[in-house]
Amino acid sequence: MDEITAEPGAGRRQRGEGRGAAARRASRSGGGAGPSMPYITRKIRTYEVLDEEGLELIERNADTVLEEIGIEFREDAEALELWRQAGADVRGERVHFPKGLCRELLKSAPSEFTWHARNPERSVRIGGNATVFAPVYGPPFVRDLDGNRRYATIEDFRNFVKLAYMAPSMHSSGGTVCEPVDIPVNKRHLDMIYSHIKYSDKPFMGSVTAPERAEDSVAMAKLVFGDEFVENNCVMLNLINANSPMVFDETMLGAAKVYARHGQASVISPFILSGAMSPVTVAGTLTQILAEVLAGASFTQLIRPGAPVLFGTFAASISMQSGAPTFGTPEPALVSYGAAQLARRMGLPFRTGGSLCASKVPDAQAAHESANTLNMTLLAGANFVLHAAGWLEGGLAACYEKFMIDQDQLGMMQKMAQGVDLTEDGQAMDAIREVGPGAHYLGCAHTQANFQTAFYRSALADNNSFEQWEIEGRKRIEDRANALCRSWLDAYEAPALDPSIDEALLAFIASRKNSMPDAFT
Repeated sequence: MDEITAEPGAGRRQRGEGRGAAARRASRSGGGAGPSMPYITRKIRTYEVLDEEGLELIERNADTVLEEIGIEFREDAEALELWRQAGADVRGERVHFPKGLCRELLKSAPSEFTWHARNPERSVRIGGNATVFAPVYGPPFVRDLDGNRRYATIEDFRNFVKLAYMAPSMHSSGGTVCEPVDIPVNKRHLDMIYSHIKYSDKPFMGSVTAPERAEDSVAMAKLVFGDEFVENNCVMLNLINANSPMVFDETMLGAAKVYARHGQASVISPFILSGAMSPVTVAGTLTQILAEVLAGASFTQLIRPGAPVLFGTFAASISMQSGAPTFGTPEPALVSYGAAQLARRMGLPFRTGGSLCASKVPDAQAAHESANTLNMTLLAGANFVLHAAGWLEGGLAACYEKFMIDQDQLGMMQKMAQGVDLTEDGQAMDAIREVGPGAHYLGCAHTQANFQTAFYRSALADNNSFEQWEIEGRKRIEDRANALCRSWLDAYEAPALDPSIDEALLAFIASRKNSMPDAFT
């Protein structure tokens, strides 16, 4: 969904800690494109756009929306009954919340938690000063390495999982990195979850397009980690979009209930195109986002107090001439900065941003819109970043070349987040003394000791002379990204997976697929 779609669910077996522990020990990286970077621990300050008065104003307005206007929980009698029992005023499918109810419920939600990977070395922290990057999510189309825009296949899906696994700056293999339309709608989630487990050992996301597909996701995770481990630890993040304005539908509610009951994390994300799905103003949009998140996030605590939940937002503006989404513009950046502040005040981890653009190809428009969004994402203090690489065409297409360009930029964000080194080596006083006035630093001992790690070195940027660039074929960055992508896929080696777990996963998938006819809607 979010951004076009989402994913999976059903159950089975009793598998305890032994199998899961064995799998985690066996699941070490088998290949890669360079040393893997750990998840980011930011050492730079967050950028804030609202003062205390402004934050309190937005919070009061959100409380008014919750109490006077209300939020609809559609076609879910259980959800409405739970709210009624919690003290909300339920009128039909619309829930009106007494002031303070949602915040009181959210006191049980963790401010930080670990998102476990099947390889423990790949596990990440969500919350606090941590930032975790995950790839594009949801596109039905791909722009492939031959320059074609076409519907995505399961082979494309596997390729993007492999690339995310190999990208040093990517911390998760994501979720629906593209929609494999060559597999029936009601069965493709099984192949997608299997691909995340088989071709990567980084943390992955579950399916949310139907409650039973969410159950399948949990069941497959239990085959990898063990029943007890899954019930007591987060092994999946799951994207739960509000149907803005001010609606949660039965599909999202059903998936959220499944994951919360099993102790898995929900990312409650209003999907906002300002001017169409929220007011045109930043303050009005922030008010609506906060109200929607408060309602959706607190609902997970009605299902299971203590279940991990994230304050999410996907915010874009629109062209008031055509209605088309626009990206990299100032207003959504202000929304994200403000939402990040509100999330920190609530004590919830925050999701926003990515490498977003409206361009149809990985060109200058794609670059500047993505850079505007990505820099904001880091400075806002986002904890979980979906669409960090590969997003093109307003989320309609996953692009191989842009994935490679974006993941290179993510490495720069990693370096930026380290902040200023004030150690003795960082102060470089010995270098300043050695060189003195009028000389240069190229040959001094400090430079020689630090030159390999002093500056971020892009694998894609061309910094040579014009003449050298001509000799090497006048290649644009898209050309270099294409070649690098092909080389990565050629060099890919799968991480180890316990054969007995692989066998159990394949048997589960076969059983589930045989239990239902193909469906294409």
